Amino acid sequence: MRQAAYSQSGPAIVAQAPCRADLAGGTVDLWPLYLFHPGALTLNFAVNILTTCRITPLKGKRLHLRSLDTRREEEFPSFERLRAARRFRLPLAARLLQFFAPKEGLLIETDSESPAGAGISGSSALMIATTAALARFTDRNLTLEQMRVIAQNVESQIIQVPTGCQDYYPALYGGASSIHLDADGIHREAIPVMPEEIESRFVLAYTGAPRKSGINNWEVFKAHIDGDKRVFRNFERIVEVARAMHQALVHADWDEVGRLLREEWKLRRTNAPGITTPLIDKLIAVAAKHGGRGAKACGAGGGGCVIFLVEKGAASRVATAIGDNGGRVLPLQVARDGLRISSE
Repeated sequence: MRQAAYSQSGPAIVAQAPCRADLAGGTVDLWPLYLFHPGALTLNFAVNILTTCRITPLKGKRLHLRSLDTRREEEFPSFERLRAARRFRLPLAARLLQFFAPKEGLLIETDSESPAGAGISGSSALMIATTAALARFTDRNLTLEQMRVIAQNVESQIIQVPTGCQDYYPALYGGASSIHLDADGIHREAIPVMPEEIESRFVLAYTGAPRKSGINNWEVFKAHIDGDKRVFRNFERIVEVARAMHQALVHADWDEVGRLLREEWKLRRTNAPGITTPLIDKLIAVAAKHGGRGAKACGAGGGGCVIFLVEKGAASRVATAIGDNGGRVLPLQVARDGLRISSE
């Protein structure tokens, strides 16, 4: 991230957090849906596509907000002016600043390597990075779980619909995660699968920006709460698939992982027809002809990224076929670490 020409009053704080690819159990992580499905869990792994927040302390009271990837910025002469504002050009940074209430001036710069609307949790990862940086800047000693709660709740304020919890854990911990959604709280368990094994068996591709984030999940959420029996049964099966996939991953049963990934995708398409697009359908069909074993849209779908499970040794062949048919293959490396924070 580039250094700005400001009157700096102390060392800068830099926090980074990775994005994620989700494999099974998404949407059920929205509270209180998982409470209606005992044993619910979600599965995902962190990818080395990073989000960054850099905070530079400034002399005076001025607050300067800048997003490097979207090339937007805004400025407030004091925290009081920011606190009183209701609309923002950069709501992620602004809302978190409202929560942390810094007592001195700062320049806050955010950046994301994730494409727009990719469905790989770029906004949630950036929420974690920014929450961590602001906690350090304001001398708040927060646990990782406290950061997750703050980031999730403030993101819900921004998008004005319920947010799921799964997206924040890869950003915090890295690696592959099983997130258990229990009545006594949320518990993250590391999945003992080698990162190199994931990297050799999965391909990640971007298909274009989807509709507004959260819409697909919100429609399904409303149907569930309204008592739609078909949606309830689908969620019951999604939970069963996620639990079975967890065991398949633990035992490195990749044939079973592929079968369950295909079933997950079928269930999701039934829940929300808008989750897929003609290009997504085309790429999944093309991948299957070149060694693809299963695939699903990441996040709420409607565009964004698709994660493909492929036969051992077929990753480059599948990636080439995807690129030749309109997808943009993204580098897939498992992020070994989650949140990192340092001073400069």
